[in-house]
Amino acid sequence: MAVQQTTFTTVRQGDQMALGGALEVILPLRYAGARSVSIGYEIVGPARAPVLIVAGGISAGRHVISSDEFAESGWWECQKTALSAARILAIDWIGSDGALDCPIDPTDQALAIAAVLDALGIVRAAGFAGASYGAMVGLHFAVLFPHRCEQLLAISASERAHPFSSACRSLQRKAIALGERADDPAAGVALARALAMLTYRTADEYRQRFDAAPSVEGLSVRVSAEDYLDFQGARSAARTSAVAYRRLSESIDLHQMEASQLNLPCIFVAVESDWLVPMEDIRALADHVPQARFIVLPSLFGHDAFLKEQDQVSAILTEFIASLESAQ
Repeated sequence: MAVQQTTFTTVRQGDQMALGGALEVILPLRYAGARSVSIGYEIVGPARAPVLIVAGGISAGRHVISSDEFAESGWWECQKTALSAARILAIDWIGSDGALDCPIDPTDQALAIAAVLDALGIVRAAGFAGASYGAMVGLHFAVLFPHRCEQLLAISASERAHPFSSACRSLQRKAIALGERADDPAAGVALARALAMLTYRTADEYRQRFDAAPSVEGLSVRVSAEDYLDFQGARSAARTSAVAYRRLSESIDLHQMEASQLNLPCIFVAVESDWLVPMEDIRALADHVPQARFIVLPSLFGHDAFLKEQDQVSAILTEFIASLESAQ
């Protein structure tokens, strides 16, 4: 990997440190060869705390929790208390800016994280906490760089993408293609995200929240969940390009690794109601990793439990980070 340029802003207040910027680097992408990419990153927290790499779903980025220096709410703001005991390092996924129109393997994201560690002079992170796509990347990072991560916490990720889940994502990408052919890519992204929301949550939640009878509006019938789905779709279309959505969606389907390649302590968390990444698949992964612990999370919220089950996830994160602190 060749580093071309790094720009950053550093703020220190007492024992707290915040640093954010962009790293320009040439990465050897698995399917597209050497490409110049810009990697946005942020690291915040106590200067002497263990470094914890944190990664979320394809819509997550470098801003995980708010701080005095970066005041806006982060994508995992509900876990700010648990995460405040660590120095949090996170990146914007390569491809999330829509500038990389080629297949992106999860191993490419792992390389991007390693490049940021190099630029920051961090030889070894105390741990990696990933959820959804971030957990997939965490698995690849642990395989590629076992010497750079002491422990892994992987929430809702297994050895490979489930064929049914991949089929659902293929339809989302077809929705994006339809939008592009209609010269309205944003509409395609909105529809793709609305379809995705059906896989992130559960039928039981939809029954509880959207049980009102359909309404007739003019000559059309509208069901109770449509306002919610339209809102989620429009919000995604406002911040994600068609190229970014398609390429990161594909990247989930490219995820594949072998449990036998993992050689570090791992905690695998499965959500009982998650049919996007079934509990049985995660259990099978944990069963084949020598230093593994398997946790089942009961939840109404399916794959989105890592965002919605604040107390249960907080307890897991708090215990995980405490183990990192004791290992220092």
